[in-house]
Amino acid sequence: MKIGRRGSLTAFFTATGIQGHSAYPHLAENPVPVLARLMPDMSATVLDEGSDHFDPSNLEVVTFDTSNPANNVIPATCRSTVNIRFNDLHSSASLIDWVEGLVQKASDKVKIDVAFRITGDSFVTPPRELSELVTNAVQAELGMIPKPSTTGGTSDARMIKNHCPVIEFGLVGQRMHAVDERVPVADIITLSSIY
Repeated sequence: MKIGRRGSLTAFFTATGIQGHSAYPHLAENPVPVLARLMPDMSATVLDEGSDHFDPSNLEVVTFDTSNPANNVIPATCRSTVNIRFNDLHSSASLIDWVEGLVQKASDKVKIDVAFRITGDSFVTPPRELSELVTNAVQAELGMIPKPSTTGGTSDARMIKNHCPVIEFGLVGQRMHAVDERVPVADIITLSSIY
């Protein structure tokens, strides 16, 4: 039973230096080491220890690329992407400020531009009447009590929560979001009974 969701923020980094031949590094400005130092510094940062309803926030470096086919040319640019899944101790605005502060400190010779995509801020529907209603329906049909959770990715609930309290409850399975996604038909029948 999802009572909330973590926020999701993606940061796209482009470090720009001066291209040159690897035999003449003094005539170039290599952006790769600058971005290569920034990424582990960011991913080693403990953003928080979690909150009442959320696990700790996490930052993952998901791409790092120069698109450089030559093995003897210092590239002009290097790109990296980071995704941050964050709890209610942060906002996308506070994390953007934090990232921009790190970028400013990263280098004075190589320019680093960063663009952001906010998929959603974190939210929680505190356990009250709606979660009790869902809990009672599950207990009546299955004889078990669902665990309130805020794990997982983003969902359409990030928009719906602006208009009303949101609890997400649906099918789960070992093949979710995988090739040949499927669930047993019996699970669909049980879910319809709970609804």
